[in-house]
Amino acid sequence: METSADARPAGSTVPDGQDVLRVADALRASPHITLVAPASPGDETIRFRDADGTGYELSFTTIEPDPDCEGTAYAWDAVVAAIGNHPHFIRAALEQPSFGPLSLNTVTALSRTGNEYTLTLTAGYWPVDDQGHSTPAADVAYAADRLLNSDSSDSERATAELLNYVAATWDKQDLPLRELAQAAARALSAQ
Repeated sequence: METSADARPAGSTVPDGQDVLRVADALRASPHITLVAPASPGDETIRFRDADGTGYELSFTTIEPDPDCEGTAYAWDAVVAAIGNHPHFIRAALEQPSFGPLSLNTVTALSRTGNEYTLTLTAGYWPVDDQGHSTPAADVAYAADRLLNSDSSDSERATAELLNYVAATWDKQDLPLRELAQAAARALSAQ
């Protein structure tokens, strides 16, 4: 039986090739890591060096996937990852009491300047706009997120990241760039 990075047999010990590349990309984006060795699909180890020059090997161990596993990120996971990956912050974690269940609505964040924050996540519903429609920036961000959550190529990921940046800085962008971002989002949504 032939296997590929996307079609692995159940119980395979070889990590998904795209996940290996994604982990390597995440390490390269960290301000704490100065060097990441080239990685390719099928690798089971990623080698990297931290800011102090210490070398590490990150080894993958694959476990059998949970068929009931949710395929989407939850808000608390997204908040922790976004803050933890920002260059101004050293770490972000869900609040872990000394015993008992993990708190899914409280995040602790530590900044490079030494400030520690406790952030409380509260769900609420925001009106989208007066007519009940989403904003153009939200539409652009949604199209980009859909592309990032699919099995996208490197160029598609780069396009999605650029669209996310434009959406996040919407008020600072000029009209031609906004229109171009909306056109790209419509084209992506039509696929």
